[in-house]
Amino acid sequence: MDVKTVCLGMLDHGPATGYDLKKAFESSFAHFFAAGFGSIYPALSALADEGLVSCETIPQEGKPDRKLYRITPAGHDALLEALDNPNPSHKVRSEFLATVCFSHLMTNEQIRTMLTNRKREIENYLALFEELESACTDERTPGHEFVLGFGKAMIKTKLDYIDRFGDTLLHDEEEQGNTKAQSATG
Repeated sequence: MDVKTVCLGMLDHGPATGYDLKKAFESSFAHFFAAGFGSIYPALSALADEGLVSCETIPQEGKPDRKLYRITPAGHDALLEALDNPNPSHKVRSEFLATVCFSHLMTNEQIRTMLTNRKREIENYLALFEELESACTDERTPGHEFVLGFGKAMIKTKLDYIDRFGDTLLHDEEEQGNTKAQSATG
């Protein structure tokens, strides 16, 4: 699923500005789908060009005009067509895991710092989930509830895994130094 389709899905709940959509990507979508202004606004522009959303320009005094986007009937149909996918992929891109693959080249201090920072980030997500759970309970669909619960379960599992197995990344740094020296001399 691409940013355009996710924007259509968000707009299916009601009209929104690009800023509103960015806030949704930073909150309820943050743990599984990242998008910034650099992808949201081009997506909205393309959706408007395709007639899948309409755009109302709202003048503001002393500020740039607001653009309020609404999904069109054609956009709703396009969203339903995109959702008719019995096998949506579940891709994970993790700089953290990529770094861990090469942790044998890092010092123990670097590894500990990386793990501590990752745990802090995970704990921030848990706080976000708690905040999301207590907000807007009447507006959440069963899908939103599932995604929130799925995210919480994944995040808690990640934190538990780091706590249980993070120390396995630590190594004898003297031996590591010898391995680096051998690799450099080829």
